[in-house]
Amino acid sequence: MLLNCKHIFIISLLGILLAGCSGGYISISPATTDNSQDNSTTTTNIEQEAEEVVNPCASYTKDGNTFQGQYDGVDCDYSAVFVDSGNPLTVDLLINDLANDGVHNFAGSLVVGQSATIAELTAAGITKGGDGPKLSIEAGATLAFPSAQQFVSIVRGSQMVAVGTAEAPITFTSQSDVAAQRGTGTLAFNAVGEWGGMLINGFGITNKCSYTGSAGSLTMASDCNVSTEGLTGNDETFHGGDNNEDNSGRLEYVVVKHTGAQVGEGNEINGITWGGVGSNTIVKNIQTYSTLDDGIEFFGGAVNIENFVSVYANDDSIDLDTGWSGTITNALVIQNEALGNSCIESDGIGSYSGKSAETVAAMIAQGINTKPTIKNLTCIVSGQDANTGDRGEGAGVRFREAIDPILTDSMVVMAFSSDDADTTNYCLRIDNTETAEGFTTAGRQSLFTNVIFACKDKTKGVASIGGLSIEEYFEANGALFADGVVSDDDPTATSNTSLVILEGIPPIYSVATESMVVNDAAVTMTPTSGRIGALSTAATDWTAGWTYGIHEGSRGAPLWFE
Repeated sequence: MLLNCKHIFIISLLGILLAGCSGGYISISPATTDNSQDNSTTTTNIEQEAEEVVNPCASYTKDGNTFQGQYDGVDCDYSAVFVDSGNPLTVDLLINDLANDGVHNFAGSLVVGQSATIAELTAAGITKGGDGPKLSIEAGATLAFPSAQQFVSIVRGSQMVAVGTAEAPITFTSQSDVAAQRGTGTLAFNAVGEWGGMLINGFGITNKCSYTGSAGSLTMASDCNVSTEGLTGNDETFHGGDNNEDNSGRLEYVVVKHTGAQVGEGNEINGITWGGVGSNTIVKNIQTYSTLDDGIEFFGGAVNIENFVSVYANDDSIDLDTGWSGTITNALVIQNEALGNSCIESDGIGSYSGKSAETVAAMIAQGINTKPTIKNLTCIVSGQDANTGDRGEGAGVRFREAIDPILTDSMVVMAFSSDDADTTNYCLRIDNTETAEGFTTAGRQSLFTNVIFACKDKTKGVASIGGLSIEEYFEANGALFADGVVSDDDPTATSNTSLVILEGIPPIYSVATESMVVNDAAVTMTPTSGRIGALSTAATDWTAGWTYGIHEGSRGAPLWFE
């Protein structure tokens, strides 16, 4: 494509400017003024003939210079000169939906805001989400990246407002996926690591930092700057603070596909990573599809999610850590047939193994251990184990390391697949004495209500809770375990009348509770939400129209259990 003289001059000028500041810290400016006005009409002069070129690509003005993506008639291309981890956005930016299914292709990472310590951010006037630059994305837009080295990062103090619709979701994916969708390339339906992923940061509470006071009135004992997992070196960014009501923006009807990058052992980029993201961030109707590591992972903060879908995470679909205290309402989790670990893996305290029992007890008393609330989870997991890398075997939910979970109106199902011969593919795992004590200790919130577990291997972990086995305790306190689940014991009425909890095409919808059957008996639970699980054929299907990989017409292959 052609670059006009204006663009050449701008690129040259920026190169000089970047070279001049590469040896020191780049100054931070809150820059809350919206400079993302429509600059779609550019005048060029080719061979002295003036012509008008319509350019719908995103643009911004900084220091008197205008930067804009290059339009090839369908797609918009953005070089690292436009934005990258070493050249982050420090002003507002609007990305429009392009006509004719055009795609916004980024050569570098899309980084919004300058990574810095709390002290540096405060000096620049950035103390909360919204003080820094804002990235706005129009419904229907698709953003694509070339490799696992590129990612989207929303730095503390910045915001992303990506509001799609069921008819026009916003998609973050790889350029290889775009090529495959257009028929100009090929990509396996479950490919991972095609680009990095998304990281959103905020000033929320994390037990990786020290605080005075207790839950509800915590104050940082010192600056809180926790390096966000998956990024190192020049890409590094931080999260954390003492504001669990921080606002990192708004995401609605957003699909994130084919992500993942492994930086080191236990240090990976997930589908979406939430670092200290606060509860005033609005998140509704989001999906992660085919991720190298976790679908979503929370590190502290208190962001809530309504309507979440994870399909084919190669590790955990939902991972909770370092003091997250939010709520997930309606979660459909479909693990791989042979890859992937837990539907939910959760740690109550970061770096738990390196802390004394006294320190752990003090953090629990302070209320900074992880306290998740999960409502209406449908977890479909395979009992197979491919023994690939360190991802572990297929499993249900695992609570450990002094976590205080609430799980209600939910089901964990491993009845569609043949179970491995060993006992590793559990439905429920409770690890560590401090976690078990959360269910029997006054003042702690741990609670299961109206939960069905249907797996051959029911439980794993601590020897007892309140003097009972894990199964005995939860059978007496809000849960029901299916007995005798065997290989390929389809939990629908089509093949098995002793276990009937799912129905529909595909079979991801909960049977009405009054019609459910477990262990040849009617289920007597009364869910507070009106159903057990994420979806029901009797209610509006909130996954319809915008998700990928579930319904015919928007997937690369049928679900493995269909």
